[in-house]
Amino acid sequence: MKNVGLRYLALAGSLPNPTYGSRCFIFQGDGDSLHDRYVRTNTMIKVAVLGFGRTGTMSLKAALEKLGFDKCYHFSNMYFDHPRHAAKWLATSRGQTIDWERLFDGYRATTYLPPGLDISGLLTRYPDIRFILTIRDPERWYRSTRDTLYEYNRLTWYRVLVLRGLGLIKPRLEAVYEIWRLQQETLWNNTFHGRFHDKEFAISVYEGRIEEIKRTVPSERLLVYAIKEGWEPLCRFLEVPEPDTAFPRLNDSDSFIDMRKTVLPWI
Repeated sequence: MKNVGLRYLALAGSLPNPTYGSRCFIFQGDGDSLHDRYVRTNTMIKVAVLGFGRTGTMSLKAALEKLGFDKCYHFSNMYFDHPRHAAKWLATSRGQTIDWERLFDGYRATTYLPPGLDISGLLTRYPDIRFILTIRDPERWYRSTRDTLYEYNRLTWYRVLVLRGLGLIKPRLEAVYEIWRLQQETLWNNTFHGRFHDKEFAISVYEGRIEEIKRTVPSERLLVYAIKEGWEPLCRFLEVPEPDTAFPRLNDSDSFIDMRKTVLPWI
């Protein structure tokens, strides 16, 4: 285990991440970042994406930044920029008050909010914020999530628990544990109640969440959106010009599976 840092260092340059390249938070000293040290920039959040993972959130992040909503927060930012955010999100999901300005300072949009988070605070705090609900065919969403996020979590979570129990995770890698714990608790346990393997149940939760968001967010502030629709409905909703470039398509299932095969041997 003493060479684990060197192994991650050798690995980082080969991880297929189209947005962040070879950056890896593990090498930022104690896991801190400029944002965690906090210097307020007074940037206000303008757009929040409410869809589940595997509905195109990485592509939408790239699209929003292309449209001028830069920077856009994504779950992957916890790995590469803000490893300590996982503990903050977990506390928020348990009902603690969140400091939205501090958490999202420097960002104009976010494609990540913990599943099941009460968004009434966002609606009140940011009266001009617009919400995008990303959707996908339920069957295809389930297969994609099962083969990527769920399988990856299943293979890694218990390894991390064992290593942590044996005291083999160094302090700077505790952030990895917190990120996995966030996903385990908010997504697999609280949202899918440990039953994601039950396809019919998982899809019913997915569809129920969509309907809940439609009931909660005022229709004039909500865009129900599929990535395959491209620029036109997105730009019309956000009232910005449509770019003359192709809509970004990132983080497909094959690339995620390739990353999983690369990372797992090092855990």
